Amino acid sequence: MEVLLGFDYGTHKIGVAVGQPLTGTATPLTTLGMVNRKPDWERIAALLAEWKPQALVVGHPFEMTDREANNAEGAKRFARQLHGRFHLPVHMADERLTTREAWAELGTAANKDPTKVDSYAAKLILETWFNE
Repeated sequence: MEVLLGFDYGTHKIGVAVGQPLTGTATPLTTLGMVNRKPDWERIAALLAEWKPQALVVGHPFEMTDREANNAEGAKRFARQLHGRFHLPVHMADERLTTREAWAELGTAANKDPTKVDSYAAKLILETWFNE
C-alpha cells in the first residue's frame, strides 16, 4: 500500500503525519523540534526509514487573500531540502487554516499538549493534498 508523509513546517517545530492515498486519510505521528534552528534531519530520516513513504507533502502557507504567507519561503526551502536529501517526490499543499482547524478539532487535548496541534495540522495538510 502506498504511504505518504505530511509535514507542517514551522520555524520552531515541524508536525508530521502519515497517510494513504487509497483511503485519503492520514494520522498524526509526531512533532519534531528544531536542532540549532534547523530541521531535525536525523529524526526525519528515521521516520522515512520506518514508514518508507513513496512521496512527501509539505504545507504551503497562504494568507486568506491568496498571497503567500511570510513563512512560505521557509516551507518551500524545507521541501527542496527534503527532496535533495532523500530523493523522494515532494508536493506542496495549501495549508490555509489547518492550524486553526487542528486547535478546534483537538479542543481541550490541544490545551493539555499543544505539540499535538502541529502533527494534527500535518494530518490535515496531507488529507487536503489527497482531496485535490
